[in-house]
Amino acid sequence: MTWRGDAPPLLTTGDHPCPYLDDRYARTAFVDPRLPFDPALYRRLLDAGYRRSGPYLYRPACPGCQACQSLRIPVDAFRPRRRHRRNRRDNAQLECKLVTGGFYDTHYRLYERYVTERHPGGGMDEPTPGDYAHFLFASWCDSLCMELHEPDGGLIAVAVMDHLPGALSAVYTFYEPSLARRGLGTHMILRQIELAREWRYDWLYLGYWIDGCQRMDYKAEFRPHDIHTPTGWSRRP
Repeated sequence: MTWRGDAPPLLTTGDHPCPYLDDRYARTAFVDPRLPFDPALYRRLLDAGYRRSGPYLYRPACPGCQACQSLRIPVDAFRPRRRHRRNRRDNAQLECKLVTGGFYDTHYRLYERYVTERHPGGGMDEPTPGDYAHFLFASWCDSLCMELHEPDGGLIAVAVMDHLPGALSAVYTFYEPSLARRGLGTHMILRQIELAREWRYDWLYLGYWIDGCQRMDYKAEFRPHDIHTPTGWSRRP
């Protein structure tokens, strides 16, 4: 199957309860998985506001609602706020390592603890190793895992990210739930921005953001950033 048009062929789900906004229903459009995905096509779809989950590329297609907006950080223009500088200083002793994306038992056990405590009853708790791998990785995608270790070597956070032409895409971050007060999710974004700068990339994509959704407020704190709108990307200083 090939695609030469402006819009990719889509498969759309039925309506289901929105996981982010109460009393609303959501609908999701998936790019036809029969397309031969590769990093170049993936980057093209990211630029059009899509997102990856496992081997699937998707975007919200909710009738009457456009609250979900893709957000990306122009890494050279990013300027840390006071809270970011404090976070970096407070976690400066942590060691960061990069490993090839894939299944590692230590990562899975950390993920299992994280989703069991942070997302109880939401469908993500009690995952199997297969659930974990299917959610985070795709055979056609070049993924990396950024590990964060305590000085004694203990693994406390993992960020899964996709390596694309000129950009990184943050897929998912999980960390030791007992250390939530240390702001490890924010810290991993700061580390990914540093990595993108080191590699002379232009963007770090952070996925979808919803204005007014408290769980997503942290994304908008990274400024400047770009928001994908129906007419293209718009800079927010």
